[in-house]
Amino acid sequence: MPVFFVCAGLLGLLAVSLTVSVGRLRMQKKIWLGDGGDPEMLAAIRAHGNFMEFVPLCLVLIYVASDYYGYWPIAIVSLVLLLSRVLHAGGLLGFIPLGRVIGATGTTIILVAASAMCLYAGFTLKQY
Repeated sequence: MPVFFVCAGLLGLLAVSLTVSVGRLRMQKKIWLGDGGDPEMLAAIRAHGNFMEFVPLCLVLIYVASDYYGYWPIAIVSLVLLLSRVLHAGGLLGFIPLGRVIGATGTTIILVAASAMCLYAGFTLKQY
C-alpha cells in the first residue's frame, strides 16, 4: 500500500504543476478565459483537464481494490498510472514524443484494470 500513497502524492504534485502551467501561460499571454485561440494555451488546458478527468476515478478504484488485492497488484497499477499520466502530460505539452498516445493508452488500461479488479472483488467477496 505505501507505493499507492507515494504515487497518489506524486500525482497530486503533477496536478499542481499542470495547474501552475495553465496559470503561468494565462499571465504570460494575457488570456483570462478559454484558450484565446492559442495552441500552447489549449494544450496546457487539455493536459490539466484530461488529468482531472481520469486520475481521481482511477485513484478511487485502485484504493477500493487495495482492500482485496495484495501489495504487488496495487503497486503495479499505481506505478503504471503515475507513469502514464507523466507521459501523457509530457506528450501533450510537447516534451515527450509519443507520450500522449502511450500515456492515454496506459491510463485507459489502468481504468479498465482497476474497474475489473473492483468488479471481481465485488462478485467474489462473501457476505458473512
